[in-house]
Amino acid sequence: MNSFNLTRRAAAEALGTAILVATVVGSGIMAESLTKDVALQLLGNTIPTGTMLVVLITILGPVSGAHFNPAVSLVFAARGDLRKGDLLPYIAAQIVGGILGTMVAHLMFALPLIEFSTKIRTGGPQWFAEIIASFGLVATILGGLRFNRAGIPVLVGLYITAAYWFTASTSFANPAVAIARAFTNTFSGIRPLDLPGFMIAQIIGAFAGLALMTWMLKEDRTPN
Repeated sequence: MNSFNLTRRAAAEALGTAILVATVVGSGIMAESLTKDVALQLLGNTIPTGTMLVVLITILGPVSGAHFNPAVSLVFAARGDLRKGDLLPYIAAQIVGGILGTMVAHLMFALPLIEFSTKIRTGGPQWFAEIIASFGLVATILGGLRFNRAGIPVLVGLYITAAYWFTASTSFANPAVAIARAFTNTFSGIRPLDLPGFMIAQIIGAFAGLALMTWMLKEDRTPN
């Protein structure tokens, strides 16, 4: 990653987040147009998202680290793996890229560029689900970094695919993606009013994952 300057790394973060959001929003629109069965709609939204994450992390990870997620960037900055001066450019690139991804999806399906969502996603169970989703995502990434760095694209893709189904919130686990999804009044949308609760929960979950994995993966220097 050090061989790429900040401009290129930020561009990779913007591009990756844009494609990720275009996949989330676009596959949701396509799923709604193909079936009225909500379970099948969710499946049609889940598989493209998980598989696209594998692709994006594989091709852009060597450039920027493939965070595509402010919560992940905050965790990496806290660990010292991302320079503090790079944190805000990363987060800005992720947010701008995510919104552009929503607009790209809308253009592909002949929708207005921006439509504020009216889909209600709020309440304690949803927030708790986002804590769990973000906790698990960070744990997956940090565990992968320690034991199977080459497998991280697949690990993250599989985790998000699973988390769509076992969390009440369908696992946003990403403040930039949550913001971008507020700009689409389609299957994957979230009311702008509901964003703060989701984003706070995501940050809490991410740092809980960091705390646990830092403790659990620390090697003992003394005999058992």
